[in-house]
Amino acid sequence: MSLAKKFDKNKLILGLAAPLLAIVAAVAVTSVIIAITGKDPFHAYQVMVDYGSKSDSQVWIINKAVPYYLSALAVAIGFRMNLFNIGVDGQYRIAAFFAAVVGGAMTMPGFIQIPVIIITAMVVGAIWAGIAGLLKVTRGVNEVISTIMLNAIGGSIIGYFLQDGRLGKKEGNMVHTPVLPDSAHFFEIPTQPKPIYGFVVIAAIAGLAYWFVLNRTRFGFDLRTVGQSESAAAASGVNVKRMVITSMVLSGATAGLVGMPTLLGISYNYGTDFPVGIGFTGIAIALLGRNNPVGMALAALLWGFLERTGTQLEFEGYAQEIVGVVQGVIVLCVVIAYEIVRRYGLKTQQRKVGEELAAQARKSDKAEVSA
Repeated sequence: MSLAKKFDKNKLILGLAAPLLAIVAAVAVTSVIIAITGKDPFHAYQVMVDYGSKSDSQVWIINKAVPYYLSALAVAIGFRMNLFNIGVDGQYRIAAFFAAVVGGAMTMPGFIQIPVIIITAMVVGAIWAGIAGLLKVTRGVNEVISTIMLNAIGGSIIGYFLQDGRLGKKEGNMVHTPVLPDSAHFFEIPTQPKPIYGFVVIAAIAGLAYWFVLNRTRFGFDLRTVGQSESAAAASGVNVKRMVITSMVLSGATAGLVGMPTLLGISYNYGTDFPVGIGFTGIAIALLGRNNPVGMALAALLWGFLERTGTQLEFEGYAQEIVGVVQGVIVLCVVIAYEIVRRYGLKTQQRKVGEELAAQARKSDKAEVSA
């Protein structure tokens, strides 16, 4: 029992060491970079904390973090399977586009229309990601290459249909799909001075489902097993090809949710100004959160915090690019710190196992001598 407690204690220490090391390294490197530009790094941190702690900033950060978190979940599903799905950006955009088209053509009560829009987005995203999975298992096409190509194809499809006289209509310099009726507006959580988008509830449910499926179901065990060793998974009876396709489909379905907070809570249509690039941000957040649902939630909030406070730094005379530099430094420090701690923990465990084996061997030798 004491050995188990000691092992758990060591595991906890290693778990806390990685984020602490990453934070210290990120702050140190960022401070040096800011100082090189001739600015005071401590004043920058003070400005960021003061501005980010305001109530309107907190609401903005939460609302911004919701699509980031959903994007990270979609990426993490692939990561746990050892698949690099960088097509989340194209998957959520084409999903949001067709969901907007379907929603704009409907006039139904909200309790019917909203689920139809969300399901449409998830189905389209699943199909689009499933193409990459199918190409991988049938033709051996690397998912990185196929998802990049599908991003470009998806953008071209949207560009073709999003024209006046086709599936879009022009208003001024903007072209967008028909506006969703009021019944399709998602609920909001009343806060001051602005409300929090109700889709934060869906994001929380998605995170809980991600944790449960991967950690408490046979499917999640098989998925993680394939991600660690395809040959071992196949030897244990897991259908690796089916798992690849299923994982990509689930990743795409989750990606379909990424554009829903904007579609159902802000724009109420898909236009040429619909946000892009969220899928690539999700990759950074998944790395930052180590594919853990709680870790990714904190990373999404941190990302939103940096974006929000970065605008205030510009008014204080700091370089506009400093926020992007800080984000990159944080991701690099987290990845490096976790790898250092992982290797240290592995060496420590190997050393303990060696010591235990040596102790057992000495006991056996003594027993043989006494006999």
